[in-house]
Amino acid sequence: MSLATVLAADIAAGHDGEADLVITVRYENGVVGSVTLDADSAFEIMQSCGAASSADLVGRPWRDIMKGV
Repeated sequence: MSLATVLAADIAAGHDGEADLVITVRYENGVVGSVTLDADSAFEIMQSCGAASSADLVGRPWRDIMKGV
């Protein structure tokens, strides 16, 4: 069984006017979904993953992203 994997990580406008990070994930069963994170959470995740940009999150296991939350 393969792990859930990040397909995309995009910056989007949040409802409060702040930038959000929208992560698209393909889960083990093939379902694709998205998770929206506020800027503070996004920065923490990127730092814990050693990502210089949101593009650096693509291809990583979702489990790695969750460790940063």
